[in-house]
Amino acid sequence: MSRRSPISSASPDSGTSVPISGGAQEKQKMLLASESGHFSLIRALHLADLITELNGFCGFMSILSSMRYCLSEPHDTRAMWAALAFMPFGLFFDFMDGKVARWRKKSSLMGQELDSLADLISFGVAPAAAAFAIGIRTPVDHLILSSFVLCGLTRLARFNVTVAVLPKDGTGKAQFFEGTPIPTTLSIAAIMAYWLSQGWILDDIPFGIMGLDTIFEFHPAALLFVLSGCLMISKTIHIPKP
Repeated sequence: MSRRSPISSASPDSGTSVPISGGAQEKQKMLLASESGHFSLIRALHLADLITELNGFCGFMSILSSMRYCLSEPHDTRAMWAALAFMPFGLFFDFMDGKVARWRKKSSLMGQELDSLADLISFGVAPAAAAFAIGIRTPVDHLILSSFVLCGLTRLARFNVTVAVLPKDGTGKAQFFEGTPIPTTLSIAAIMAYWLSQGWILDDIPFGIMGLDTIFEFHPAALLFVLSGCLMISKTIHIPKP
């Protein structure tokens, strides 16, 4: 998004686009640049931004729940269910922030950046943490999950850089997603939820383990994250926005 012209503020993967008035831009710049007042940053946030923060909250709660599952002995499956359940709640808030911004006809310069950071937590780091918790945790698995998170990070950064030049429709909304949107990683979370319901976790993860007792030991199930990461950073996949 251009920071010099009052065009719009868009959520990277929800497809929302909300006009920003020049006055709103200047007011927020002044508040953010203010050297006085401990809570000047909070005053600069709009209601839609606070809803975006709830997306990030859900993502972090999912990560904490995955950690709680790992630390519980015997393993408390309720914590694992909570880890998986927080992710779709994050998607709900990711959807609602754009709705609220359009309703109030007001967005902020920080909105796009907050959307990207919250999405990375909820749909990048949280699914990877859940995969680790259920047992995808060999050294090679670590590299696979790390590459997945980095693909999500790169995809969101690309959006922030290119949003101003992507083709727009009459409302100013980008016409297509370049690469799959990062919330599509919830499909992997749904698969993990099914595995959890069947007890296919830890030593019973589907497809087993390859390269056992070697430095190349890994779970083939982790390749789901490789596929998802490749689809997110694809330059040729254009998915029309609804």
